[in-house]
Amino acid sequence: MADSGRNILICSCEGSMPLDAESARRGCRGSEVSTADQLCRAELAKFRDAVAADAPLTVGCTQEVPVFEEIAAEIVGDNANIRYVNIRETAGWSLDASQAAPKMAALLAMAAVPAPEIPYVSLTSEGTLLIYGRDEHAINAALLLKDHLDVTVLIRPPAAVVPPRVTEFPVVKGLIRAAKGHVGAFEMTVDEFAQPMPSSRGALIFGPAKNGAISRCDIVLDISGGAPLFTASDLRDGYLRADPADPAAMLTAVLKARDLVGTFDKPRYITFTQDICAHSRSKIVGCNRCLDLCPTGAIAPAGDHVAIDAFVCAGCGQCAAVCPTGAASYALPPADILMQRLRALLIAYRDAGGTNPVVLIHDDAHGTPLIDALARFGDGLPAHVLPVAVNEVTQVGLETFAAAFAYGAAGLRLLLRAKPRHDVAGLVKTLALAEPILQGLGFGAGRVATIETDDPDQLGTALRSIAPALPAPRPASFSAVGSKRDVLRLALRELHGAAPSPVDVVALPAGTPFGSIEIDVAGCTLCLSCVSACPTGALGDDPERPTLRFAEDACVQCGLCRATCPEKVITLKPQIDFRAAMAPSRILKEEEPFCCIRCGKPFGVKSTIERIIAKLADKHWMFQGAPERLEALKMCEDCRVIAITEQQFDPHAPPRQPVRTTDDYLHEREAMRRKEEE
Repeated sequence: MADSGRNILICSCEGSMPLDAESARRGCRGSEVSTADQLCRAELAKFRDAVAADAPLTVGCTQEVPVFEEIAAEIVGDNANIRYVNIRETAGWSLDASQAAPKMAALLAMAAVPAPEIPYVSLTSEGTLLIYGRDEHAINAALLLKDHLDVTVLIRPPAAVVPPRVTEFPVVKGLIRAAKGHVGAFEMTVDEFAQPMPSSRGALIFGPAKNGAISRCDIVLDISGGAPLFTASDLRDGYLRADPADPAAMLTAVLKARDLVGTFDKPRYITFTQDICAHSRSKIVGCNRCLDLCPTGAIAPAGDHVAIDAFVCAGCGQCAAVCPTGAASYALPPADILMQRLRALLIAYRDAGGTNPVVLIHDDAHGTPLIDALARFGDGLPAHVLPVAVNEVTQVGLETFAAAFAYGAAGLRLLLRAKPRHDVAGLVKTLALAEPILQGLGFGAGRVATIETDDPDQLGTALRSIAPALPAPRPASFSAVGSKRDVLRLALRELHGAAPSPVDVVALPAGTPFGSIEIDVAGCTLCLSCVSACPTGALGDDPERPTLRFAEDACVQCGLCRATCPEKVITLKPQIDFRAAMAPSRILKEEEPFCCIRCGKPFGVKSTIERIIAKLADKHWMFQGAPERLEALKMCEDCRVIAITEQQFDPHAPPRQPVRTTDDYLHEREAMRRKEEE
């Protein structure tokens, strides 16, 4: 939750935008709001006084953060509780500046929501560099870096390069067949590997070649001009790639490589709980969603669950967005914190007098510069468009969409690059899931969409062309706290309560994390294999009698039950039933138990036991002419052991042959004689 009793300082930036302190007070209840025209210069004393007041402080300026931080450190050291928010490029510098007061209040309120600490992993590079090239460009790059890094040059065949006058670094020939790793821990498999002969004269002459050589390094500079060594190569830390025909790109890559020495902290983007992962059970695969979407190959199967390599993960967040159980959840920020920010934003906007808000989700690397350019050189953002910055747009899941509309958003747009750095299939799937839910609840079509552009003018045109739409008639105000799956359920329930035309059941496309299952009752033998495979407890049994139960609210449509079922009688039915959270589990199939003929304890399914006895009685050698063995099948596991012990028979041996006596032989001879006489 946002801190109460905050001091808020907002500045008109030398009168370049209008301010409305009263709107800010209405939106940020309990806060003391002060205004200035030149807070970073002539009115800097106001900032000094606010810092000295020792109360949480929000400053409506990001351009002069270095100045403010220096002064705050002089006054309170490292104990300053200050948040900075940009209300100029996002609100004040706009064609709609006179109507932007509610938006400013909303942005100030959102900035007050505290963020959790970011978890990190450490990457260490000792400066071992492999330059992979095709000609003298690789040698020239090595000459620039040899005084800073431990350089080795690998030239692709035919490696026709002039021998260096002095061997200042190794130059070898080879073709990289496979590559794996990350900054500080790369491993390359090299074919046609060969070392040059010292007597090389006009061109390097290489000795005998071998395949499968292994090269380990901390940094890879790829200027070979060939295909990238990694998928989503620009997301692989420590792998630098440049076109050898582009001098500017070459220089940029060389400078980046020079600086990759030391220990670096990298965010641990994904929090993973392996116990609730629905990937597989007993070597039968159910859910593959994250494996199919990861652009860097950071996710791999690891038994019944998957494993996420935090050193390779680039933080796109698609695994967390589509994970049906919440085993993978995003950490920058967690889903519940992002929902709390939306809550603060939309409630403050409404309290300050704003109407029909459209939430614009963007990242800092691409979206923020685009918004800044639109404000400086164009018409700025419309007054009803509320920007929300996230680490990666693809991290946004269904819970964020549901919460935004439940809190009162009239629309939602996601700002993407015209050519994304990686595949955005996960986001596309989330959009395809959100659309039928919103339509089914009466919000109408087109409420959620992407804007894919690198042009600020196109961004402005797209935002101003959004058709007017009304928000939810009964906006919610719930506070989201908990795991990803929990807040998703909560957001959907609140969305249903706030919807214009709520319905109980909405059909969804295949692959969604909600739904029911159907079984062919006639084919089900109640073996309960599906119960043992279900990772969420959606399927259950009854210890007293043969029963298969199903709780729809817990089902994530992972498909493990369907894959495990030996009779193949289970069908997935993707849908969302808003009654499921309050509904008891329902019985899919129930039969009479078979009771032990000795102690009366139920121990199996009556129809199954009877069917087994009928099949074995006349068709299996072990039971032919051995009624005591058939009787043993009708006993529970305890009584069966007792009966076998008492009767001293081996259930796996052939039936005992009867003992023949003299009378038996005489009777047989008499029968044969009579038959001959006849």
